[in-house]
Amino acid sequence: MRRLFLALTMVLVCSFALAKESLRVFTWDGYVTPADVAAVNQVLTEKGYDIEVQVIAPYATGPEQMFEIIRSEKADVTFLTLNYIKMQNERTSKLLQTINTKSPRLGNYGKLRKELTALSMGMASDGPLYIPWGGGTYGIWANMKKLKKAELPVTVGDLWDARWKGKISLSHGQIQPNIALTLLALGKPPFLVNDLMVSNQRDQAFALSDELQDKVNRLYGQVARFWDAAPDYGDDLLLTASYGIELARENANGGKWELVKLKEGSTVWLDTINFTKGLTGQKLEAAEIFANYFIGKDVQTRVVKELSMVAVSHLAKTNPIIEADPEFFAERMFWPPYHQEAADLMRRLSNKAMRAAAN
Repeated sequence: MRRLFLALTMVLVCSFALAKESLRVFTWDGYVTPADVAAVNQVLTEKGYDIEVQVIAPYATGPEQMFEIIRSEKADVTFLTLNYIKMQNERTSKLLQTINTKSPRLGNYGKLRKELTALSMGMASDGPLYIPWGGGTYGIWANMKKLKKAELPVTVGDLWDARWKGKISLSHGQIQPNIALTLLALGKPPFLVNDLMVSNQRDQAFALSDELQDKVNRLYGQVARFWDAAPDYGDDLLLTASYGIELARENANGGKWELVKLKEGSTVWLDTINFTKGLTGQKLEAAEIFANYFIGKDVQTRVVKELSMVAVSHLAKTNPIIEADPEFFAERMFWPPYHQEAADLMRRLSNKAMRAAAN
């Protein structure tokens, strides 16, 4: 009995000794694959770290949910969309730590596109709160099975032409990009409503909304169907608005959708890697190793080929969207951290336009 007790004790001691600490990663669906986890864990083991990557549940779904998960200290590494960081009085930014971009464990950092490494909405006074990971656009994509290059819209304003009526799909829930399209069509900056609210020009913002309402009404009147969870690529559509993430899969299944290069450009977004404030010591080092892998050649190439996104590193084997448009990541086109009153005003514009389109 005594021998059995000693044997069980040794098993328990060994089990505790072998148990590794988790580096908890909070990410969007599809960003971190099981193969990525295995690869990073192998690197950590080879370097002598008693730490392993664990992708936590649930996946990221939006700014409010991401803030709550981070605030509850359930994550060490996150994949925040850049404009989430300083939303609502910068509350999420206060839960993050600045990145030591000179760390010897971030050797791939120097290969990132320079225009993406110091964007103001992701900066603290002592440095960046983010590492760029992958981006994209809320752009207009064309069904090239039914359209020729010469038939594509050239400007945002072309979307209001009669030939597109009943042939377009837009987002129902993410209404800010729809308002941005309308502003661009009017020859204005895409985030002017927000800019005015942030600068305390409320009267000008409300006056602008009066001008916008008719234009938004007519845009929504062009729409065949609004989509919610995922973009609509129905065969009856010629144009659809999308973030582009699922296009590689759609085209692999027989589709032939291409991003329309509009004269005014398209609004853009950037997903980033962040470290939470409680991360220190070897776990912080492990987080840097994780991030370095994700801005390396293999993952950055997958960002383009499998997620239809735009790579942020010069290491990517291919990056066709940015090769076709070197100004794709112009800072003025980045989605901002929306002011709550601006978001409310845009929601009212959209709701009125939705009711008008239904009649």
